[in-house]
Amino acid sequence: MTTANLLVPAAQYLRKSTEHQQYSLENQSMAIKKYAESHGFRVVLTYFDAKTGLVFKQRGGLRQMLQDVVTGKTPYKIILVYDVSRWGRFQDTDESAHYEFLCKSSGVPVHYCAETFANDGALPSLIMKALKRTMAGEFSRELGVKVLAGHKRLARLGFRQGAIPGYGLRRMLVSASGTPKQELKDGERKSIATDRVILVPGPAPEVQVVKDIFRMFVSEKLCTNAIARELNSRSIPYIGGVTWTYQGVSAVLTAPKYTGCHVYGRTSIRLSTPRIKLPKSEWVLTPEAFEPLVDSSIFSEAQKIVRARTCNKSDQELLDGLRALLASKGRLSRPVIRDCAEVPAPSTYGYRFGSLQRAYELIGYGHPDQFGPEDLRRRTTGLRDELITRIAAMFPDEVSITRPGGRWRRRLQLPSGLMVSVLIGRPIQRKCSVSWRIDPAKHEREFVTLLARLAKENRSFLDFHVLPNIDRAKSFHVSLADPWLNRGRPLSGLSTFCEVVARHDGRDHGTGDERSSGDGQYHGDFRLDQRIDRSDGDGGGAGVDCHQSADGDDRAWHDPAVHCHGHIHRRNHTGSDAERALDFDSCSGGDDQQHDGHGGTRQHANGGDDDHRHQFWDGECNRDAGGESGGAGVDCD
Repeated sequence: MTTANLLVPAAQYLRKSTEHQQYSLENQSMAIKKYAESHGFRVVLTYFDAKTGLVFKQRGGLRQMLQDVVTGKTPYKIILVYDVSRWGRFQDTDESAHYEFLCKSSGVPVHYCAETFANDGALPSLIMKALKRTMAGEFSRELGVKVLAGHKRLARLGFRQGAIPGYGLRRMLVSASGTPKQELKDGERKSIATDRVILVPGPAPEVQVVKDIFRMFVSEKLCTNAIARELNSRSIPYIGGVTWTYQGVSAVLTAPKYTGCHVYGRTSIRLSTPRIKLPKSEWVLTPEAFEPLVDSSIFSEAQKIVRARTCNKSDQELLDGLRALLASKGRLSRPVIRDCAEVPAPSTYGYRFGSLQRAYELIGYGHPDQFGPEDLRRRTTGLRDELITRIAAMFPDEVSITRPGGRWRRRLQLPSGLMVSVLIGRPIQRKCSVSWRIDPAKHEREFVTLLARLAKENRSFLDFHVLPNIDRAKSFHVSLADPWLNRGRPLSGLSTFCEVVARHDGRDHGTGDERSSGDGQYHGDFRLDQRIDRSDGDGGGAGVDCHQSADGDDRAWHDPAVHCHGHIHRRNHTGSDAERALDFDSCSGGDDQQHDGHGGTRQHANGGDDDHRHQFWDGECNRDAGGESGGAGVDCD
């Protein structure tokens, strides 16, 4: 048996911190080779890292070695390392000990070749090793303090400490005395330690673009997105030839270097910790370090505009705004916040704190009973999302969910491209009458609309109607059997959704045969030419006689939920002012009631006023003078 076969196979681990340590790995390897020869080891495999010893995730060589050791598939029985610092300068000494323990527990011990103690587990060795680990981590900390102090000193002299120059600027290499040498291109670095780098104006066209950005922002009051669109429309490239974005414009508007002021130390990532923002008191500011591209007064005005943006305000500033508004108004609500120009929109507080209710709690305002409307609004939104998801799941090949952007509402879309808006009608209880509040979506009013009305408890759906569009811009109310609903078709169930919606496809996209008359009727396939007779059930039961013209097809529309003794006449007039006349014999002795074309009615009783709106709920009548458009109340004496 040869001498080589008698030697114990070993792996060596090498590490250097920076690329400037050119011969570090070779020097470590030579020292380890001498140690192996004198102790009967033979190096069969090498692992190495050329990264800092602070962060484990950046050290691929150490990670691979530990993986090999733990799995037990290694051709070696010993790991040789130059010294404790090469194993790592971890700030937590337990981390260094943990990685060594993984090796030892797998039967592969670690030997430190250049240390004065033997890593044999004896008490003196354990004490020395723990001390060495602490010293290795402390060396990195002390070195970081010295390097930071040197960077700050050079920054106060106006010299650049790394980073790209920015749009419209270039890096100039200068000697220690400040004599310009040459302009540095992207990726180039100085080769002499005593040389320094400053910023100088770039090409004239780029300098002019920087000035134009500040002019458009300060004088023309354009937002950053608008400025980016303007620059892209001129085919002006950003750094690297890419298009301008919101971030690129913001970087120009917020950088003091464009006024010639050098700023250093705004953020910190000391000892490879996560990046943090430092307070302004710790910044190093050096005015007039570079040649300015814009005037300082213009830059200051731009910063006032930037600071006024909500995204640049802290959570505490947002809460302080709410407190000030509460002090001035005496109360808080969504409309109060929305109408105040000094505070952000209610949605901003919801985004920042999870909900507007949470923001109220943080400033000590309100009690749980006041948040009923807020909870109801969230529950309604949740029901709408569940309904959209349910429909898409029922018709996976015919219906898809689409969303124009992150802050837009979700919609339904058919394969033909037809968009379907989904609206939720919330019931409003007023004495013994009920109406449903409809809030049209501004950008969806022209779409085919699925109107889902909620039951009284606001937790389930009462019924569904498919409408050709929403012909009103503001919120309105509809009654249970509101004539306005006759513009569309009711759904007997969601299983008929695609069938009913498909009837609008083609008509709403090109034929132009269907259009709203503005009086609550929908001319075309949904023209009304019907007479409905309803009895109260005493003399033969509730009866419905409906004759509707729908392209020659008579369909009976039953509405047994409404019981009012009398009958309803609905007519289409050939004139421009269509009207519907309702005659309720059981109410006000034959008063003549005429619809106002918005889902409600106007009363003409013995020359009385017409300010009262009429609505019926299970045959009972109530007064709600001055109700909202759409029949929010009932006046029936």
